[in-house]
Amino acid sequence: MDLIKNWKIHLLALIICVIAEMIGVIRLGLVVMMPLLYALIIGSVVSYPRLKVLKLPEMERAAQVLGIGMLILITKIGLDIGPNIKMIMDSGLALLMQEFGHFFGTLIFGLPVAILVGMRREAIGACYSIDREANVAIIAERFGLASPEGRGVMGMYICGTVFGALWVSVLAGIIAQLGIFHPHSLAMGAGIGSASMMAAGTASIIGVHPEAAETIRAYAAAANLLTSVLGIYFALFISLPVTIRVYEWAARVFYKNRGHENQDAAAQAVAVK
Repeated sequence: MDLIKNWKIHLLALIICVIAEMIGVIRLGLVVMMPLLYALIIGSVVSYPRLKVLKLPEMERAAQVLGIGMLILITKIGLDIGPNIKMIMDSGLALLMQEFGHFFGTLIFGLPVAILVGMRREAIGACYSIDREANVAIIAERFGLASPEGRGVMGMYICGTVFGALWVSVLAGIIAQLGIFHPHSLAMGAGIGSASMMAAGTASIIGVHPEAAETIRAYAAAANLLTSVLGIYFALFISLPVTIRVYEWAARVFYKNRGHENQDAAAQAVAVK
């Protein structure tokens, strides 16, 4: 209740959201900038310590409030499952394989790089998924956002918000111009579970295939919804456990201070229990 009664945090968040929504969606060629990006930038400026708008205890409280907001988000996503259950069942193997692609891409390419640059258990949160809202909620519930895993997932979430849409728009445009994949396949690939990235990727694909604009939007929206729904269960029961196991094995191989890693693992196990 003390978190909820802190009116300054709620008022500041409301003001930032209103400003971001007033700015709206801005398109710069194939790049799409969403209100989420503006809110993130404004929030980072407001929380800069030298400005003294927010104190450190208030920032820590705001991080705890974020966990409550994530629970509401997961509830909303869960309510989307029922009306779309037939679409999910009819999607068959295609979207399931898409989830494997998200998982193996981050695990095979992301985790080794994270370990080589010296990341510790932050690598688990950063590399077990594409780290969008639902994935942040899973880490927040399992480890807490103040944990190393929490810092890892939030770091990648911020990077995805700032650079993700730009990267996806450029990559989707390049691949679409190669003519290797059908526009419908590209549209499904653009629906990765992030509204901003989907919008950016879809805009690039439509720029190359304007004759199929309506179909591309439909496939991308359906894939994005289904990925958001299936991705929660996939990340919860497959991606996260496997990433933890792979990280613990890699840590024993690459890190010399094995005792420190074992202490970290033991501490995390106690925290989860």
